Amino acid sequence: MALMATIDTKVRSAVDLFDKCRRYTIAREMQDRGLYPYFQPIEQSDDTEVVIRGERKIMVGSNNYLGLTHHPHVLERARQALVRYGSGCTGSRFLNGTLDLHEELETRLADLMGHEASLVFSTGYHTNLGVISTIVGRGGVAVQDRLNHASLVDGSQLSNGQLVRYPHLDMDGLRRALEAHASKGALVVTDGIFSMEGNIAPLPTIVALAEEFGARVMVDDAHSVGVLGARGGGTAEHFGLEGRVDLAMATFSKSFASIGGAIAGPEDVIHYLKHHARPLIFSASMPPSAVATVIACLDVMEREPERRTALWDNAAYLRTGLQSLGFDTGDSETPIIPVATGHMEDTFVFWRALFDVGVFTNPVLPPAVPENNCRLRTSVMATHTRAQLDRVLEAFAQVRRELGLH
Repeated sequence: MALMATIDTKVRSAVDLFDKCRRYTIAREMQDRGLYPYFQPIEQSDDTEVVIRGERKIMVGSNNYLGLTHHPHVLERARQALVRYGSGCTGSRFLNGTLDLHEELETRLADLMGHEASLVFSTGYHTNLGVISTIVGRGGVAVQDRLNHASLVDGSQLSNGQLVRYPHLDMDGLRRALEAHASKGALVVTDGIFSMEGNIAPLPTIVALAEEFGARVMVDDAHSVGVLGARGGGTAEHFGLEGRVDLAMATFSKSFASIGGAIAGPEDVIHYLKHHARPLIFSASMPPSAVATVIACLDVMEREPERRTALWDNAAYLRTGLQSLGFDTGDSETPIIPVATGHMEDTFVFWRALFDVGVFTNPVLPPAVPENNCRLRTSVMATHTRAQLDRVLEAFAQVRRELGLH
């Protein structure tokens, strides 16, 4: 009996790791109020418009910048890969999961991004985890912009090295960080286009500072490849810095209409990553149809450069239109156009009102953005029509009037 009493006491005094789950109520409260914006089930899509619960919405919340998810050539290449290779690789790149398609894609990406070689991972998130954790390692330092994507931060934490963050776009802050830490071996990591702000990293200054202090530079071009540069090669091409950026990362879930990621850089670094990056070695590889989709998107990018022109024209049109209505779009200079909404409650209400009149946007809340700096993130595609963008602008104006905002 004494033993049972002791066990019972220990059980009652133990911390239940599930307690935090039961205490988390905000999402259910938003669901009960009809303001919950996440996990909306899309029943049908044709790039610029989607159907959700039987209602058609204009999609301005997608990263499908070049509008390639339904391009005939892309769909056909994906279909051919399914027939030839099957639905999946059922193994890691390291073992049985490398196809000739993976190698073809790696060659073409390296050429597009101006590097000697590249390496394809299963997702963009895996890419950043694997590259940063492997390259920085114990004793090294990752120096990062404070608004970098979460995967970049997580890769640094996984490395067992030191993470140093400088204020967003603060080049004096970057200099101070390098002065203090470059001697330990530093990798400066930055988004090319910042995914919640829509602005571009000042890469010429970043590269110059890294060269001054003997640090290496990695650019996350998830939102930049296909968007920036004369050929869509990314941030380095945009600034004419090919050959001076050490590593460039790409994601396939945006301009490339698929899923997956890649890192491009010197051949010896890519070779090292092939044999040491744990997220590559211990994850199943990109499925054949997904790889073929990216290759087909590269084909279309080369054949139809006018898509990038249309993308930038649409971005300028929507941004100018929102600003003329009095909305704050921050420092956006790309197809990512945030609309400041301030408090979380106001953001949910604004999102729902737009959703009800047929416009799909993305509410962005902490920790993705600072407290009371919430926003609705819009993004345009090359395939949006002016009529669709006009309807979006009309919806923003209508909701603003109905909510009594000034």
